[in-house]
Order: sequence, then C-alpha cells, then structure tokens
Amino acid sequence: MEQVYVVMLVVLAILAMLDLVVGVSNDAVNFLNSSIGSKAISFRTTMIVASLGVAIGALFSSGMMEIARSGIFVPSMFSFHDVMLIFLAVMITDILLLDVFNSMGLPTSTTVSIIFELLGAAVCLALYKIYMQGDGFDTLGTYINTEKASNIVTSILLSVLLSFGIGSFVQYISRLIFTFQYQKRVKYIGSLFGGIAITAISFFILVKGLKGVSFIDKETSSWIDSHQLLIIGINFIFFTVLSQVLITFFKVNILRVIIIVGTFALALAFAGNDLVNFIGVPIAAFNSYQIYSSSGLPGNELMMGALANDNIVAPFYFLAFAGLIMVVTLWTSKKAKSVIETGVNLSRQGDGVEKFSPNTLSRFIVRGGVYLGQGINYFLPQSIQLKIDKQFEKPELKGKKRKDEPAFDMVRASVNLMVASILISIGTSLQLPLSTTYVTFMVAMGTSFADRAWDRESAVYRVAGVFNVIGGWFVTAIVAFTGAFIMAFILKTGEVYAFVGLIVLLAIFLYRSARRHTKKKTEEESLVKFKREDIVTINEIVNESSEQIAHVIAATNKLYSDVVDNLGLQDLAKLKENKKTLKKLEKEVDELKSNVYYFIKNLDETSVEASKFYIMILGYLQDMIQSLAFITQNSYSHINNNHKQLKFNQIRDLKTIDNDIENLFSKLEFIFENKSFERLDEVIVEKSAILENVSELIQKQITRIRTVETSPKNSKLYFGLLLETNDLIKATMNLLELFKEFTMHEKTKK
Repeated sequence: MEQVYVVMLVVLAILAMLDLVVGVSNDAVNFLNSSIGSKAISFRTTMIVASLGVAIGALFSSGMMEIARSGIFVPSMFSFHDVMLIFLAVMITDILLLDVFNSMGLPTSTTVSIIFELLGAAVCLALYKIYMQGDGFDTLGTYINTEKASNIVTSILLSVLLSFGIGSFVQYISRLIFTFQYQKRVKYIGSLFGGIAITAISFFILVKGLKGVSFIDKETSSWIDSHQLLIIGINFIFFTVLSQVLITFFKVNILRVIIIVGTFALALAFAGNDLVNFIGVPIAAFNSYQIYSSSGLPGNELMMGALANDNIVAPFYFLAFAGLIMVVTLWTSKKAKSVIETGVNLSRQGDGVEKFSPNTLSRFIVRGGVYLGQGINYFLPQSIQLKIDKQFEKPELKGKKRKDEPAFDMVRASVNLMVASILISIGTSLQLPLSTTYVTFMVAMGTSFADRAWDRESAVYRVAGVFNVIGGWFVTAIVAFTGAFIMAFILKTGEVYAFVGLIVLLAIFLYRSARRHTKKKTEEESLVKFKREDIVTINEIVNESSEQIAHVIAATNKLYSDVVDNLGLQDLAKLKENKKTLKKLEKEVDELKSNVYYFIKNLDETSVEASKFYIMILGYLQDMIQSLAFITQNSYSHINNNHKQLKFNQIRDLKTIDNDIENLFSKLEFIFENKSFERLDEVIVEKSAILENVSELIQKQITRIRTVETSPKNSKLYFGLLLETNDLIKATMNLLELFKEFTMHEKTKK
C-alpha cells in the first residue's frame, strides 16, 4: 500500500503545478488590472514589476499551510488514508473549477474555492465514517470546523459591499479634486495624494504581504502590530516629503510611482499569502506522508492529529519552485489575459463592444439609478450641478488611435490600488478572511461607477457583467463543495481504479479545454483584424471594405453550399453547426456596424463623404447575412421538426442555383482580394441570368403543386429558400454596383 501512497504524492505534486498555472491565470487580474488598464507603464515593465513581487512573495512566504492541514477539518478524526483521499479530491476539483472560470474569462476567488473544496471532501468522508460507525449525524461537528465556512460567507457579502462603496466614495472625491485634466493639479497636491497612497500600500506590504514571512521573527511582528499608528504616521510624513521632492526636482509623475509600488505590493501579497491556495494541499499531503512514514502504522489506522502542529512549515525549495512556475505562468498564460480583459473591459472609461448581455436585474438597477439621479438633481442647485459636471469633463485624446488609449487614467488606477491595499490591510488586522479577488474587483467596479464610466450607453451591460462575476463567486462555493464531495465519494468507493480513472479524465478535460480556448482566441484575433476603427483615408476605406466584402462573400459562399448539401442529406448535426457558423458571421458584421460611429469620427476632412459609401456597404452586407440566416435557420427547423424530405428534383434544382452562386461568389472573392475592380462589369452582367434561373425554379414548383406536390411544408420551405436566394443575389449585385460607382467616381476626381 505504501507504493500507492507514493504514487498519490507524485500525482499531487503534478496537480500542484497544474493548480499553480490555473490559479495564477485567475488571480493575475488582482495585481495587473490597474497598471494594464491605465497604461501608466509599458506592459513589459508591468510584468517585470509583478514578477518581482510574485518571486519575492513566494520565496519569503512562511509556508504556514494550516488552512489546508487543520483550518477546515479536524485531522485527529481522520486516518492518513482518508486525509490523502481528501487532498486528492480537493486538487482535482480545484483544477477543474479554476480552469472553467479561466476559460470563461471570469475572475473568482482561489481562497473560497480551496476552503469549500476542503469542506466538501471532508464532509463526505466524515458522513461516510459516521454512517459506517453507526453514529448520529449530530456528531459531524466533531469532524469539521464549521465556523470557518460561515465566516467566509459573511466576509464575501461584507467585502463586496464595502469595497464597492468605499471605492466609489474615494474615487468620487479624488476626481473632484484632480478632474480629468489632472496634470497641473498633481504638481501642487500630488505629494499629499502620493503620501497617503504610498503609505497605505507600504502598510499593506507590512501587515499582509510580509505577514509571517521567514525573516521577520515573532517579536518584530508583534511590535509592528502594537505600533501600527506610529508606523503609519512616520511613513506618511516620509512619503509625502519624498513625493514632493520627486515632483519638484525630478519631474516624476507621482501617480506612475503609486501604480508601480501598488502593483508590486499586490503581487507580493498574492504570492506570499495565496500560495496556500495552490500548494497548501500537496504540502499538507507531503507532511502527512512524513508522519505516516515515521509512525510504522498502517494508513487506515494512523490518525492524523499530528498534522495540526503549527510548527510544520513548507520546505524552502518547494516555495522557490512554486515561485518560478508562477512567474513563468504570468508571462505565458493566454487564459490570464482573458481574465484581465474582463476586469479592464468592465471598468474602462470609454464605450465600445460589451462582453455581457443585459438582463432584467441590470435594467431595473440602471433605471432605478437614473430616477435616483434625476431626483437628486431636482433638489441640488443648478450652479453646484454645473460645477460638479465640469470636474468630470473628459478631454479628447488627439493623435491617438482608439485602441491605443488607456481604459482609464492614472488617477483611477492609483485609487484602485490604494483603496484595495487599505481594505485588505484592515481586514487582515481584524483577522477577517477577506478575498483579494473580491476586494480588488469590487474596488475597480466602484471607482469606474464613481468616475461616470457607466453612462447611459454602457451601464446596463456593465451592471450585468458585475452580477455575472458576483454570481460566479457564489457558484464557486457551491460547485467547489459539491464537486469535492463527489470526488471524495468516488475515490473512497472506487479506490485505485477511481484514482486512475479520475486522473485520466482530468488530463482529457484539460487538453480539450486548452484546444477550445486556443480556437476561441484565434477567432477573436481574426475578428479584431476584421473590424478596424482607425481608417482615415479614402484608400484605406476602399482597401478595408474590399477585405470585409471578400471575407463575407467567402463565408456566405461556403455556408450556402453546406446548408443545401446538409438539407439534401437531412443531416441535423451539420445543420446545427451551420447555425453556429451563421451566428459568428452575424456577429462579425454587427461588430462592423457597432464601430461606424468611431469610423466616421476618425476620417480625415477630405474623406468624410466616403462615410456614406461605407455605411451603405455595411447595409448590403447585412442584407446578405439576413437572407442567409433565413435559409440556414429554416432548413434546420424543417429537419429538426421531422418534416418530409425535399424531393429529389427540388434538391437537384437547388444545387444548380448553388453552383451558379458558387461560381459567382468565387469570382467576386478573387476580385475583392486582389483589388481587380475593373472586372466587376463581367460579374454584374451575370445578374439577369441567375435571377432568371431562380424565377424559372419558382415557376416549376408552382407546376409541381398543381400536379404532384403533396407537402405544404416542403413547398413553404422551398419557396422560402428560392425567394431568399433571390434577395441574396440582389443584395450582392447592389453592393457591386455601389462599389463600382464609388471607385469610378474616385478615379475621375484624380
């Protein structure tokens, strides 16, 4: 049996490395969001600062893993064998859970996940032991530290509400003081702001980031705890003076300094304290094995009371290796970028494409907020309203492309880091089990709300996004508990076979998840290339629109042929795939239409007249997609409803039209890809022949109905396909004629 435990340890070590990867991918948003969103420093510099914080935090972490060893369950009530099963169940569940959240691009709490996984697995084995021993379920409290779980739930609610509220208040005051034209005011009051912010962040490093580190003894730690106000006072004076010196003599932007220090501090705290969430369980398993090896007792008989010993610490080489994995993950993880994008997207100052769809709750809250604002304005004197509004006037950033603009400015980034540091420091001092994810995310949402980033154009989407993320946090606790409970039960009943089976399934899941995420990112990157908002000249308009037309025509050509073939074969699964392809194409064209506003604003003065041409091009592309949507969706519905198959003659006739369209669209794709616009006339003359062919097929179907056709559903579908094909061809030809007319007009001007 000892060999099995060694294998379990090896597997747990591998799972620890995987958990570090998925955990860092999710938690990186906590300390990278403000710096990346504000673009205060380059991405490379941000990553270097964060990497230093992570590496130092991991190296000097105390490695005190009591939460994994005895914080949730009572180890003296479980055997070594039971404890190993608990740890395995927790790690498998944690990797699966965090990977799912990473794939969706949603931040969640690794602290909450690990605690509720430990709780779920321990409860499962405790209930199993109670049942086997014939005890009452009222004895469950002797196995589990239920108080810890209830504290976590309470802290979730408190941290969400307090972080949002305090973040909103501090940002509102900061914006009134600095305004969006903060450069001048920073010279005069920046030192005071810098003193407060850097003091808060440095105090955060002391009480949270360096809490219990190996080079700070208990006496020093105790002195820090008892002299907190003195430390704060000295730091405030020192950093205020230092900030003024940097501003006056070295012309340093103090906001940039705050962001660098804050990013380092949060990264340090993350690695120093959240490391337990990723390697605490495997290290606890390693400690358990050491106790088992020295005891000489069988695994089923050895009770693990010794695991509660507070003097057990993680070996230094474990911490160093964990730090290395975290730093490498920070630089390489694509899923980390997805999670960061969600946080930045929900808090960005400008509008744009929204990731989340509005729901009833978000609409209700926004509508209530609008009415509340109107009520406040009714009682507030207009002079004060105007003065406040003036402080929130946003400058127009000239000379910058929209994609290069920061999501928010450095004032907000500094407030994010300062408020998050203060709240986490207070929570740590009061021994509240706060989650850094909850605090940092909700502070960012609160500051964006106070900064009027959630205006009438975007509020309903942003609120929906926030509720999606918050909902995910509560789902984390439920799924973590349930998942670990089930995993522990499977491992307990299936033993070695279940262990091997679960590891194989985990490997398959992670492989498939990585492939899906890579495919998703590839599609998103192609979509970014497909939509551009920084077109400024007529030549760019012609080139860009021809690329977009070529893309839509190629996609339409393939989808039309696939639908006709799959309809003839009655292949429901492939028709369902065709619907997914259609949705992607609809989204691409809709994205183009959403960016028309920015496109028109960016055009130079000599090219403004071309905006009408571009808008009409998008209109014709939309018409083409609508016709294709009717053809695809109705073909799917016909087969899905088990209606009679189209007759052989009908399918054959549809294929003749399909061949005509394929030939036409292939020519068009070549013309637009190669900018051979002089050949448009060759294609336009084919319009009459194709439309005539469609008309003849409609007449043939009328004759069939009068003689042999017996299915009204078939006739409805067939007529619908032909009529929408007719509209598809007309929209395409209208687009060609418009393009030809515009390019000829531009040539005559030259």
